[in-house]
Amino acid sequence: MTEMSLPAWMYYDPGFFELERERLFRTTWQLVCHVNDVPEPGDYMTLDLLGERALVLRGSDGEVRAFHNVCRHRAFKLADGQGNCGLRLTCPYHAWAYELDGKLRGAPKWQGFEDLDKVANSLIELSMEVWRGFIFVRFAEAESGAATVAEMMAPYDAEIEPHGFETLVPQGRVTLRPRPVNWKNVSDNYSDSLHIPVAHPGLTRLFGSSYAIEAEDWVDKMSGVIVERTSTNWSERAYQSLLGAFDHLTPEQARTWNYYKLWPNVAFDVYADQVDFMQFIPVSPTETMIREIAYVRPDSRREVRAARYLNWRINRQVNAEDTTLIQRVQEGMMSSAYVSGPLGPGEVCLRSFARRLRAAIPEANLNHPPVRAA
Repeated sequence: MTEMSLPAWMYYDPGFFELERERLFRTTWQLVCHVNDVPEPGDYMTLDLLGERALVLRGSDGEVRAFHNVCRHRAFKLADGQGNCGLRLTCPYHAWAYELDGKLRGAPKWQGFEDLDKVANSLIELSMEVWRGFIFVRFAEAESGAATVAEMMAPYDAEIEPHGFETLVPQGRVTLRPRPVNWKNVSDNYSDSLHIPVAHPGLTRLFGSSYAIEAEDWVDKMSGVIVERTSTNWSERAYQSLLGAFDHLTPEQARTWNYYKLWPNVAFDVYADQVDFMQFIPVSPTETMIREIAYVRPDSRREVRAARYLNWRINRQVNAEDTTLIQRVQEGMMSSAYVSGPLGPGEVCLRSFARRLRAAIPEANLNHPPVRAA
């Protein structure tokens, strides 16, 4: 029997979106930043996801911790974006102050909280895992036996190791790109290989017929090896000529672009010159915020900086092409003529993603939305 893709109703239905909020995104690992985004005491980075708020903070003792980004007094959001809070974290609403390890320092004396239990009213810590320098958090505990990030990425640990993830530093700041599509639409497109030779001429020139995909239990991997043949496009041709500068990698490693998508919505694009991360942040049933930033090895050589610029030029065009693709798919999902489509034998990542989602949310097995009480 031919396996079918996820049904269209799940890409715009508000009820299913709420199921994803509760059963999927609160219990899965979400990437906040890299340890080198918060190198000094008081440095922090935040992440907002479907009403949950995370705060990663470097303490006075040098340790990195993760907390719910909510004041214990009146639920005020303590910090936004990225910055440094100094010697303590102070709520902008009523000036409750917290030590850098999350312990409540106290409230202003005139507010009358002298007998307040400071331990009970300290910031609430989040589950946190640091994998190769990247900081992940989880807003609620998952079922027993749920995989760690290290366990999820274990099949690819050896090929990631030469890239020195732990030493990476941020290049610029986090960028947020809104898209009028369901988050699964972005995710599907990321792991789809059939559209590469059809819709991405630049990648086709770079990879030839080498583009390949595979699916492990919790990670999809896509990869392409840059061909020796000189590209007719100047940006691609110049990029090809600079790959010999990355002598921390073997020649084949330097020519290989690897893409890893962790369940359910975090992706790493691994190049010789940099590592990009993308996060598909659901906003509504038909809105997604793509959160991204590039990380690089500390290397200021001219040829390395040129390679990074050329990489950006090449992938800017790929992103523009993908933006059009996912919007047109989202529009098609709303058609009464479409329920789901057959998955080909090579669409292993889409099959794997659909199976994981159906296991996590049984309602995903329905071809049409369930009848709900008015």
